[in-house]
Order: sequence, then structure tokens, then C-alpha cells
Amino acid sequence: MFIKTLATLAILLSSLSLSGAALAQANAYPSKSIRLIIPFPPGGGTDILSRLVANKLTETAKWTVVPDNKAGAGGTIGITEATKAAPTGYDMVMGQKDNLVVGPWLYGNLPWDPTKDLVAVAHVAYTPVVIATAANSRFKTLADVVNAAKAAPDTITYGSPGNGTTIHLAGHLFEKAANVNIRHIPYKGSNPALIDALAGNVDLLVSSVPSAIAQIKAGKLRALAVTSAARSSTLPDVPTVAESGYKDFDVATWYGLFMPANTPAAIVATMNTKVNELLATPEMRAAIQAQGAEPQAMKPEAFANLLKTDYAKWKGIVQASGAKIE
Repeated sequence: MFIKTLATLAILLSSLSLSGAALAQANAYPSKSIRLIIPFPPGGGTDILSRLVANKLTETAKWTVVPDNKAGAGGTIGITEATKAAPTGYDMVMGQKDNLVVGPWLYGNLPWDPTKDLVAVAHVAYTPVVIATAANSRFKTLADVVNAAKAAPDTITYGSPGNGTTIHLAGHLFEKAANVNIRHIPYKGSNPALIDALAGNVDLLVSSVPSAIAQIKAGKLRALAVTSAARSSTLPDVPTVAESGYKDFDVATWYGLFMPANTPAAIVATMNTKVNELLATPEMRAAIQAQGAEPQAMKPEAFANLLKTDYAKWKGIVQASGAKIE
């Protein structure tokens, strides 16, 4: 009994020692530069948002946050690298719905589970999808599209940045909600889809707001609806799909910071606090909104819950769409 008590005491002291070490590490954090993995090429929406966060953290918190583009395979290569990094708080990744929620069900053989191999640190922003058409199109409203699609099924076309993207699946979900058949034309990226929509080669463009906003503002594209629950602050006059008659329709892409699983909770809390403070500043909010996104702060627990909920929900959506990448 005495020996067992000593053993228990030793385990307790060891645990306290480890907790103390983790706390000391968190208190000294960061003591060197932090790498922010960007899982897409330079110049895109995710890259712009990531560099904005990195630069502002460096500027306001006096930390050194270094962007590192690791593109490929729909963003999953960068995520894979993040899951393999040491859980010390010095490697994080800008994850989003496409690579953490949709990607795993598209590829099917990824060596990680986003709900187990990463820890949610800080939600940064979300962006709705916009349904648009060329300015000279016969479609003036979303109702015009639905009526035409019902009159001539499978003759109306919509372009998206690619098969299996959140944007493609937003179009698929709208088809189901409106009970119509609209033919999906997948492109290799946002720009080719945009160019064909402007030329009238596809009837509709389904796009992220950041990718389409310049042409909408220039009057070359007509925005018919956004897919988020609330209107976009960038396009305040454009109704939501829900307002257009499809109750509870809500599809948006979110962006946020993640670290490897087992990163100390105190370090996660420190980063979350700094990012949330940043998102509360008018300057940062305006900079994010200028990109067509909506800033939104969350505590780590709320962000982790969002990931888990979406991960389970979108499995069925991806499977129902038939989208798959070998």
C-alpha cells in the first residue's frame, strides 16, 4: 500500500512538472519566428488573407510570422505538412472548408483526420458564394433562372472553379433546393470560369465573392444572390438565396488558423487572443472586407465545434454530388 501511494505521488509530481513546463513554454511564447503554412499558391484569396494576418500580427504583436506557401492537391499538401509538424506552436496553417471539410471526402485516402490531427486555433473570416451572370444576360433575378431551368431542364449552365469545390457544391445544393437541373461546367480555377461567364459561354457563374467582386463592381457581371445566411457587406444590395425563397439556405467558406494536435492549450489560447484582438480593429475588419470576406472571431472551442459539425455534414453532401478525386 505504501509503495502504491509513493508511485501515485510520483506520477502526480511528474504530471505537475510537465504542466509547469508547458506553462513556462506558453509564458515565453513566442521566442522565435512562427511559420504560417499557406496551402495555396501566391496571389489567391487564401494567400492574400493569410499574408494579411501574418503581417498584422508581426506589426501589432511584434511577433515574426513568416508565410510559407505549400500548394497542391486542393490545399491538402499544406495541411499534411502542418499535421506532421512538431506541436510547439511554431507551425500553423490557414485551413478552410475546401481543404479540411470537403477535401477529405473527395480524396478518400488522406493520411490525416482534421478533427484529430489538428487543433482549431482561431477562426478568421468567412466568404459567401455568389451566383452571378453576365450584365447582358436575360436573367435579372434568381427566379428568372429557376423558371428557365424548369421550362427547359439541363439547358442552363453554370461554371465553377472546379469539381468538388465548396463553390461547385453550393451550386449543387441550390439545384436541390430549387428542384431544378442546371448543368455544371467545372473549370481549372476561378479565372477561366469568370472569363467564360463574361463571354456568355456559360449562363451563370458560381464563384467566391473575392474572385468576382471586381467584375460585379465594374458592372460587367450581375450578382443574383449570395449563398450565406446574411447578406455580404461587400454586396449589401444583393439578396441571399434564403431571401429569394429558399428558407435556411446557407453555404459559406470559412478560413482559420490550425496547429498540430497536442499543441499546448496555453499556446493555442495565446494565439487565439492575439488574432481575436486583431479582428476587433476597424483597420483589420476593413482590410478583410475589402477582399470580399467577412471577419469573424471565435474561441478555439467554438471553432473546433464548427469544424466537427461541418466535417460530418459535408460527407453526405459530397457523396450525394458524386464528386470524387482519385
